[in-house]
Amino acid sequence: MALIKVNNLSKRYGNKTAVNNVNFDFERGKCIALIGPNGAGKTTILRTLSGLLKPTSGTIQFADEKENSDIRPHIGYLPQYPSFYGWMTGREFLIFSGELAYLSKDEAKKRADELLKKIGISEGASNERISRYSGGMKQRLGIAQAIIHRPKLLILDEPVSSLDPIGRREVMTLMEELKNEMTILFSTHILSDADEISDELLLLHNGEIVESGSMDELRAKYQTSKIELAFENDLEEYKEKIDQLNIVSDSMIERGLLHVTASDISQARKAILETASQEDWPLTTFTINRASLEDMFMKVVNK
Repeated sequence: MALIKVNNLSKRYGNKTAVNNVNFDFERGKCIALIGPNGAGKTTILRTLSGLLKPTSGTIQFADEKENSDIRPHIGYLPQYPSFYGWMTGREFLIFSGELAYLSKDEAKKRADELLKKIGISEGASNERISRYSGGMKQRLGIAQAIIHRPKLLILDEPVSSLDPIGRREVMTLMEELKNEMTILFSTHILSDADEISDELLLLHNGEIVESGSMDELRAKYQTSKIELAFENDLEEYKEKIDQLNIVSDSMIERGLLHVTASDISQARKAILETASQEDWPLTTFTINRASLEDMFMKVVNK
């Protein structure tokens, strides 16, 4: 049974439609990425799911709950720009968050200590003021407060977009670990992050879900294989000859490589290598690359 079902969800601000008639559902134990450019409606959807915004129309149904009931006890939420009380220590903040989530004082303390260990904040750092924390530490602390009440669904809005590479890796590693404990829905415009960690994708464009499914399903549907070639001599000479092969649908020169797109990668490989052998081309690089998530997204939104 689906953990959450969203039916015909729309959100308008005056004459502007931020989210338009969106439908999706997902199962328990998945990590789902909501991807799209800035302004696509990602934050509006997440804030509506978390109960911070009321939809203009449509319904949200959580498993075992009545339609449009209060599902906030089942949800943990971290906004894109979380706020902290800088004068609090990390441990104090988590205890405070736990009590806000209706945990008893003792239970909040116990849960805070469990989570501090889980997110990799040492005992010494946990007793330091949050104002001294790095960006990655703050983001991990924010995730800890979002899950202190053991929610079924964790919602993260652009969790790594503002972090440096070290902080980004810390948060991505934590998300990978949390996938085993709860369902995660996170938004991002960084496609490599979605490719790395998610089980399923929701592609959002202009407030509408334009495609959804697992990574394998979308790759199978929008697969375009590319061959990357490099030669000792000028690439333009070989580009002209490769473009004459019937199996090749497109080619371009970029960053010192000849990028060749073909509908049938096996036939294209055979044709290119046979021609290279017959004409004794000074071929130095031959690489086959599968379609990236960025390739697929651009193909979907440009349909």
